[in-house]
Amino acid sequence: MSSVEIAVEVLPHGLGLPLPAYATEGAAGMDAVAAVEGDFVLMPGARAAVPTGLRMAVPAGYEVQVRARSGLALNAGLIVPNGPGTIDSDYRGEVKVILANISDTPFTITRGMRIAQLLLAPVTRAAWRVAPLDDTARGAGGFGSTGRT
Repeated sequence: MSSVEIAVEVLPHGLGLPLPAYATEGAAGMDAVAAVEGDFVLMPGARAAVPTGLRMAVPAGYEVQVRARSGLALNAGLIVPNGPGTIDSDYRGEVKVILANISDTPFTITRGMRIAQLLLAPVTRAAWRVAPLDDTARGAGGFGSTGRT
C-alpha cells in the first residue's frame, strides 16, 4: 500500500499527544485526538470546535476528510455535523474538529481522547461546461423520488 507524506507541525498545546494514526492495518482513517487543556464538557444540543494541536500541509491534489468516530456517534451521540469536513491543501491553521452532542447527556472530552477520524483522499477538480442535459428515467425527481412505488 502506498503512502503520501504530510508535513505536520505540533502546536504547544499539542505537545506530548500522538500524531493521527491508523488503529489497524486495514483502517482507512487515522484517529485524531483532542488537545484540550482540561476536561471539556459538551452539553446536549451544543457543538464546539475541538482543537487537535496540529497544523498540517496537505499535498496539492489531496484533501483530509474529518469524519465522526462510529463508537462515539453510536454510544455517546457525538457527530461531526459538517461531516465529512474538509481540510484543504492550502489551509495552514490549526486543525479543529467540529463536534455536536445530539444526545440528551453531557459528554466530557478529555485530553488525548480520540475524537475523529482523518482520511486522506484525492481531489478531482471540476471543469464546468454549459450544455443541454440528457434525459434520464429519474428526470427532475427530487428528495425521496426513487423510493416511491
